[in-house]
Amino acid sequence: MEPIKVGLLGLGTVGSGTVNVLLRNAEEISRRAGRNIQICSIATRNPKKQRQCDLTGINLTADPYKIVTDPQIDVVLELIGGIDTAYQLILQAIAHKKHVVTANKALIAHYGNEIFTAAQKAGVMVAFEAAVGGGIPIIKALREGLAGNRIEWLAGIINGTNNFILTEMRDKGCSFTQALEDAQKKGYAELDPSFDIGGIDAAHKLTILASLAFGIPLQFQKTYIEGIEKIAQEDINYAYRLGYRIKHIGIARRRSAGIELRVHPTLIPDRRLIANVDGVMNAVLVKGDAVGSTLYYGPGAGSEPTASAVIADLIDVVRTLTSDPENRVPHLAFQPNLLVNTPILSIIEAKTAYYLRMQALDRPGVLADITRVFGENNISIESILQQEPISGEQDVPIIILTQRVLEQNMDKAICQIEQLSSIKGKIKKIRLEAFR
Repeated sequence: MEPIKVGLLGLGTVGSGTVNVLLRNAEEISRRAGRNIQICSIATRNPKKQRQCDLTGINLTADPYKIVTDPQIDVVLELIGGIDTAYQLILQAIAHKKHVVTANKALIAHYGNEIFTAAQKAGVMVAFEAAVGGGIPIIKALREGLAGNRIEWLAGIINGTNNFILTEMRDKGCSFTQALEDAQKKGYAELDPSFDIGGIDAAHKLTILASLAFGIPLQFQKTYIEGIEKIAQEDINYAYRLGYRIKHIGIARRRSAGIELRVHPTLIPDRRLIANVDGVMNAVLVKGDAVGSTLYYGPGAGSEPTASAVIADLIDVVRTLTSDPENRVPHLAFQPNLLVNTPILSIIEAKTAYYLRMQALDRPGVLADITRVFGENNISIESILQQEPISGEQDVPIIILTQRVLEQNMDKAICQIEQLSSIKGKIKKIRLEAFR
C-alpha cells in the first residue's frame, strides 16, 4: 500500500519536533495508522537554515502554496501560526481535497466555523488537537471519550506562561514584573507577552473547548477576557493565608439562561487538584453528568509535546481516509446541522463567589456599613480578614470572601462601598470558584 504523503507548513519549534517524532517512531506510528507516513515537502521561510531535525530526502521550499496545491500531497500539516496567511493556505488545501492538521488555536477560534463548513463540503478532515493544551488529549476527550455525557462545565489552566508567573509570585514572593522577566529569560514568555498575560491566548483555547463541550458555534468575540497584569503580591499572600491559590482560569459553564464563557484570574481552594498545577503545566477539569469530574494534565507547549498531538491527529486522518465522510467524528463533536445558538452570557450575568480587598479607615462602624451594603444587595459573606493597623497608619486592609452572587449585584455593591467615607481608593475584586 502506498504511503500517505504529507506536506508540512512551517519548520519552527513544533515543525522540527514533528519531523523528529515521526522519524524516531516511524514503525510504531505505521502500526497504529495502518499505513506508512512520509513527509515529502516542507515549506519554510529559509530553506537553507540549519535545523534540529533530519531533512534527508525531503523537498524544501519557501512557497507554501506549492505544497497545498501539490496533487501528490494527501495531508497538509499547518504549523506556521498567525491567522491571515494560515487561513488562506488551509482554504486552498481544502479546495484541493487535502486533509489538514493544524495547531493554530487563534485561527480555529476566529475562523473555525468557516473552515469546518468548507471541509464538510469538500469531504475532508481538519484536525486540531494540538491547538489546545499542547500534548494533553483534551479535544479527543471532549469529542469522543465524553460523548455520552452532558457537559455541565469545564475549567482550565490553559496558558503555561501565566501559570508560571503566578507560581513564581507565590513561591518566591516576587512582583508580577519580576516574574514576567524571569519567564522571558527562560523562554516561557515572548518579548511581547501581551497575548499571554492579557488572556487572549487562553480565550482562543476556551472558545474551542466550549464549542466542543456544548455543541455551539465558535464565538471568540463573546468571550470575556481578563489578564493577570493587575494581580498584586498581597493578593497572592492573602489568598494563601485563606487557603486558596490564584490561577488564571478559562471557565465555560452551562446555565439555564445560557453559557458563561470567561477567562480571568480566579481563587481556587488549595485542596483542589487543579489549584496545585504549577509552573508551565496545563490542566483542564471537565464535569459531565454521567462521569462526574475528570482532570486532564500535562505540558501545554513545547516541541515534542505539541508534536505528539499533531501526530495523533495525523494518525486519525490516515485511519479514516477510506471511511465515508458522513461517519467521521464531527469537527466540533456535534453534527454540523445540530449545532445550537445557545446565548453566551455577559460577564455581568456570571454567577460566582468573590475575593475583595479594600483599604478602610481604622474606626468603629466600618464593617457594619460594609455588611449593610452587602445585605441590601442580597450578598452573603463567607469570611472576613481584617489586618491590625501598622503603627502610625490610619487605615487597614480588609479582605472579604463572599458566597456566589450575580456579578452585576456585586459590581453595584462595590460601587456603593467605594462611596463610603471610610473606604480609601478602589476595591480589588477577584472571582472565586470552588469547582465542586
